[in-house]
Amino acid sequence: MSRTVGMILCGGFGKRLRPLTERVPKPLIEMKDGYTILDKQLFDFKNAGVDRVLLLTGFLSDKIQKRYGDNYKGVDVEYVEEDEPLGTLNAIKLGMNDIGDHEQCVIRNGDVVADLNLKKMVHLGERSDYPLSIFITKMLSPYGIVEISGDRLVSFKEKPILDYYINGGVYFSKGEIDFGDFDVGDIEKTVFPMLAKENKLGYYKEDGLFWMAIDTSKELEEIRKEYKNREDKPWGYEKVLINTDKYLTKELFIREGYQTSFHYHEKKDETMYIVKGAGYIEFEDKKEYFGINDTIRIEPNEPHSIVAMENTLLHEVSTPHLEDTVRIEDFYTR
Repeated sequence: MSRTVGMILCGGFGKRLRPLTERVPKPLIEMKDGYTILDKQLFDFKNAGVDRVLLLTGFLSDKIQKRYGDNYKGVDVEYVEEDEPLGTLNAIKLGMNDIGDHEQCVIRNGDVVADLNLKKMVHLGERSDYPLSIFITKMLSPYGIVEISGDRLVSFKEKPILDYYINGGVYFSKGEIDFGDFDVGDIEKTVFPMLAKENKLGYYKEDGLFWMAIDTSKELEEIRKEYKNREDKPWGYEKVLINTDKYLTKELFIREGYQTSFHYHEKKDETMYIVKGAGYIEFEDKKEYFGINDTIRIEPNEPHSIVAMENTLLHEVSTPHLEDTVRIEDFYTR
């Protein structure tokens, strides 16, 4: 089986985020205190089983190397530095020189924050008929839209999900990429259209998950708002929605094929409301399956793990014990 290597494009100037990016490379922008865009990307690679990542650097490369060194939390980190910026195509071409004959790779834009299932993307990409696959996701309108009927305006919709797919900035290649006659420029405008015409380009699709490219101060403000009460987990994320002296409400997102630790709560009495997805709660002596709109109560001192058979979003309403978790078995390296 081929080894999967990660590759992250980190060399851009981030011009639309100046003056912040005059001293901080865009991938090192903090989404919350001490937690950068690149931290999340390396964390996601690790939890997808990718333990070697090439950082394709350029502008302010020394600051990226200073932060991550040659190993970051169990991920071996290597650097491929461009002498001058010649576009994403040249950066990826340089990176591919460090990919072995029996290695495949996942390439990511260094300014994209997304909750996609990298492990599933690799699994399906390996079995695809296409040498290269692009992650696509439905487009969120940057503006509110209006609906009309005849000569009148009927309704307003605030930034809806549109019925169009966009390039999500994550790519899987089974091996060496065919760059054709292109040497410089952006791979999205050169190689990808060429491969599409030659029927050599596939896609990996996930809808309804969090995706954002951090390109402007408005998007930076939005991602910091998203991460204000959110903590990324090996299996997805956990976000505090309401925390009072009477009750606690959390939102949990668990990726398909992942599960939480096997754990219990000494004091917390919780009820799970399944917003979307499917899976089961694994107890010591049984499994309780769930689907959309199901409700499951878990009493204190009851060991359990939540297993997602599909991407699962649930709301956990409980007594107000925020840090009351005792892990019995962990399935990931923390």
